[in-house]
Amino acid sequence: MKKLLFIFCCLICVNVFSQILSSTVDKKTIALGEVNRMVITINNLHNEDVSAAPKNELLPFHFEETKDSIAQNPDIYYRSIEFAVYEEGKFTIPELEFKVGSKILKTIPYEIDVINTAQKNDPIHDIMKNKELKLEATDYWELYKFYILGVIAVICLIIAIFMIIKWGRKSKSSPVVTTNQTLKELDSLKKKKYVESGNYRSFYVELIDISRKFITQQYHLPADVLLTDDLVDLMKKNNTISQENEKVVEEVFVRGDLVKFAKTIPDNNIMEKDFADIREFVKRSSKDLEFENLRKDV
Repeated sequence: MKKLLFIFCCLICVNVFSQILSSTVDKKTIALGEVNRMVITINNLHNEDVSAAPKNELLPFHFEETKDSIAQNPDIYYRSIEFAVYEEGKFTIPELEFKVGSKILKTIPYEIDVINTAQKNDPIHDIMKNKELKLEATDYWELYKFYILGVIAVICLIIAIFMIIKWGRKSKSSPVVTTNQTLKELDSLKKKKYVESGNYRSFYVELIDISRKFITQQYHLPADVLLTDDLVDLMKKNNTISQENEKVVEEVFVRGDLVKFAKTIPDNNIMEKDFADIREFVKRSSKDLEFENLRKDV
């Protein structure tokens, strides 16, 4: 009798002083996406620490935890996990381990059956009926203003490029620009005082080079590569240069060739006259171009 009483007392002491883990799951069968809850409780902690998986990481894959709350006092550990499953089928919550002090406690496994409650032919009801809204001009502007501004920007860019190509290049290569540039080159030649020093060969070499360059740019004739005779024939056939200007070019170029090949020696007066004639030819060139444009228009 005493032995039975002793054993009974021991069992009572064990139950009183040992930790007890219990777990429950609200539903074993849930709908697809339905929230379920699992509760774990550990009693008789006696100030022991409880170690387990951190929040939102207790349940395995497929169980989407939506809420994980933990409460603990010196005697009770309480944990509530809300979860949902978004795939149909049977899924198992395995044994979950909790370490209390040096002791390992485990929950029992649970099998959760997830079903799709929606039927194929179920009608779909809108929460609210669609409303027709009348849009004002300002509403359309707010909707499409970036597209409109983008199109306008592209159009402006195209116009700017066209204007640069059409007028920008023309302004740089216009007859007036070419004429003024050539007059500056002639002034630079005069400052070298080849006439005063009697350096007739250098004078004619540079004078004809300037003239050939000018004819090439202003009249678009290949004066920079043609011989004098061929250039004169081309000018007469082309009719772009007036007869007065043709005569000046022919006389100065022929005399320049004779000087370069040491067949003639010009005096200062002839050199001054040739320089003045070329200068006037350059100034008169705009009239030749005006006449040519009129002829093309006709």
